[in-house]
Amino acid sequence: MHVLAVELDLRLPHCQSLKDKRSVLRPVIDGLRNRHPVAVSEVDHQDLWQRAAIGMAVVSASPSHAEQVMDEAERFVWSFPEIEVLGAATHWLEEN
Repeated sequence: MHVLAVELDLRLPHCQSLKDKRSVLRPVIDGLRNRHPVAVSEVDHQDLWQRAAIGMAVVSASPSHAEQVMDEAERFVWSFPEIEVLGAATHWLEEN
């Protein structure tokens, strides 16, 4: 079992309220859930208008498949012109 998690740090420069932020993030999060086999959630900066962090995770039988799924999910997020990706942190779950 291989578990890959990615946290994306996002900037939403045109948002002027939390309502604006929700209207930008909702299509991203829903699109990730519907188009890619990942679990996704907003994980940080919930109280800031122009910042967000989303976490995604995938469980796979092989590391290469997990990386492929996550690469496609990240490209999906990058495809939104109203979102700037400031950084990405990748974490593998290791068995003890």
